[in-house]
Amino acid sequence: MRTFRVRAAARTAAVAVLAGPVLALVLAGCGLKSGSPMADDVQPGSVGQGRPLEGASLTITSKNFSENIVLGQILGLVFKAAGAEVLDRTNLPGSISAREAIRKGDADAMYEYTGTAWITYLGNTEPIDDPREQWAALRAADAKNGVVWLPPATLNNTYTLAISKKNNAKYGLKTMSDVARLAKEDPSAVTLCVENEFAAREDGLPGLEKAYGMKIPAGNIRKMDAGIIYTQVSKSESCLLGEAFTTDGRIRAMDLDTLTDDRRFFPNYNAAPAVNAKTLAEFPVIAELLAPVTAKLTTAVAQELNAKVDVEGQDPHAVAKDWLLKEGFIKEG
Repeated sequence: MRTFRVRAAARTAAVAVLAGPVLALVLAGCGLKSGSPMADDVQPGSVGQGRPLEGASLTITSKNFSENIVLGQILGLVFKAAGAEVLDRTNLPGSISAREAIRKGDADAMYEYTGTAWITYLGNTEPIDDPREQWAALRAADAKNGVVWLPPATLNNTYTLAISKKNNAKYGLKTMSDVARLAKEDPSAVTLCVENEFAAREDGLPGLEKAYGMKIPAGNIRKMDAGIIYTQVSKSESCLLGEAFTTDGRIRAMDLDTLTDDRRFFPNYNAAPAVNAKTLAEFPVIAELLAPVTAKLTTAVAQELNAKVDVEGQDPHAVAKDWLLKEGFIKEG
């Protein structure tokens, strides 16, 4: 049995194990009692016609990394265009504070990740391979906690291995199985840059090696901070391959290839709207408003939006708004 633990990375915002008084202190200090009204003058586009949320007062939240903040802003702008007054409480520290805000009703909606909830919040040790089945099981299990999971995006922010296109022109790697084959045929060729934690955990490199029947020599594994990995892989100097996250904007910006996890070792981390159950019962139209938006959120779209924030330095709110306008979901007021 594989045992998965939350990875300390941008996708899950490094969830700490918090209990009792410690959790109370975190929630008290994470901004749940404050927030900024979303002041945008936006109107319905292809969603929100008739402004069905007129008179509603809704609070959106997110974790404190770029992708999740952008997704939170997307929620808020859709609600705003549909007529709601929106309080912006995005950018909360860590996963626990945002999760608790939704569960307790201090916030109404956020985009959360199926793997994070299934493993971290609900305590399961085995992910479900099929992403739709993973979401369905999560939706059923989390209902008792007062959280409703709306249909997920194909956006999947999970682990991958990245390689520069320059190097891949020589090796032609497409899957993790291709890496295993190369490691057997030419062990010296497979050099790998990873974070310290990924190198040690069973849901990281040790488990990956077991799943694919490969062994990378210890001397070929170089440990470093996540941000440096992308640079080293791109420059093709220190490592042929590097640990990466599938929705990271640097993949496209640095012209990297990513490899398919063809044995489905890594869990699915599909983004899906997680909504407080009482909120959805009061405003069931939220599901209708978010369905077409979520359907457009692919891994490639996430890479593009994340790059605008992390590579180009744009504001997450502006990135979210520009995307919604471009897709026609909302219009300027």
